[in-house]
Formats: sequence, C-alpha cells, structure tokens
Amino acid sequence: MPDIDLLSRHFLGYYFLFIGLHYISTSLGLWRRTGVSHIQYGRTGSATWWYRQTFNVFRATILLVCLARILWPEIDRWLGIIPALYQPPILLAGVAALLASYSIISYVHAYMRQDWRSGIDPHKRHPLLTQGPYGRTRNPLFLGIMLGQLGLFMALPSVFTLICLVAGVLVIALQARREERALADIYGEEYSHYRSEVRRWW
Repeated sequence: MPDIDLLSRHFLGYYFLFIGLHYISTSLGLWRRTGVSHIQYGRTGSATWWYRQTFNVFRATILLVCLARILWPEIDRWLGIIPALYQPPILLAGVAALLASYSIISYVHAYMRQDWRSGIDPHKRHPLLTQGPYGRTRNPLFLGIMLGQLGLFMALPSVFTLICLVAGVLVIALQARREERALADIYGEEYSHYRSEVRRWW
C-alpha cells in the first residue's frame, strides 16, 4: 500500500499542475495566433460567470491540495479520507480514469482546433461540429472533464473530493444546458436537427 499511496499522491500533484499549465499555454497560444480570447466567462454576475468562478475556485483548490499532499502527507486527516475506499485497486483505477480523461479532452481539443472555446462566445459564429466525437455526444469535452472528476475521487477517496465531484458535475450540467440554449439561438434549425439526432451525454 505505501508504494501505491506514494504513486497516487505524486501523480495527482503533477497531473493537476500539468493540466493547469497546459490549459494556460493553449489559451495563450490560440490568443496569440487568432487575436481573440478563447475563454469566455459571460457577463459579470451572470449564471455562466458564476459557474466559471465556482469551477475555477474548485480547480485551484484541488491543485493546491494535491501539491500540498506531496510535501505534507499529514494533511490527509483534514480531507476526510474514506478508509473503505482508500485501497490500491481503487487508487489505481482513479489514476487510469484521470489518464483516460486527459486523452479524451486532448483528442476533442485537437478535433476542434481553432474552433475550441471555453464558455459561450456570442460574437462569432463557428461551424457547427456534428461529426467525430460530436456525432456520439453533444458534450464530449464535458464528459471527459466529468470522468476526470470521478477519477480524482477514486484516486483520493475523501469527503473533500466527493464535494468536488458533486459540485463539479452540477456546475457542468448547468453550463451544458446554458451553452445548448445559446447554440440553439445561434444555429436555429440546424442545431434542432442535430439535437434530435445526438444525445446530450451519450
């Protein structure tokens, strides 16, 4: 168990640090190439703005906690570890789920290329993607993120990560509905037909 615990502990810290750096560098690279921000928060105080702020707070907290666990393992007692789930097979399954999540998100990002946006962009109409991963689910990126949230809970079974999982899934579900309403307004009949052919999640 100590070896698996050490592996999971270090993996989580480096994984979320890497994800944060990757997200920032990708956003900056696209901004430098296109001249527009690919991250859309929405109007200050709007529902989508609050969803984004909530998600960012949880994301930053997860990163700090996972890095802190490497240096100070005793922090675990403050996280509400669930002993019945803190077992090698579950920890390793969580690591595998996080790797699968990253693979899905990277694939969808590559598929979208410059059409990728984080949030609702009201200023520019992009081609409606209906093939590839979007031919199986209307929200492949969100599915990948939720898989990662489940993987975090499995790799660190605790009250803390359970709260992160529930809050994360709730925020993503609400954001998905908001984004789909915006797409319906932008694309009209084209999106209505797509929505009738492809499910929201799977």
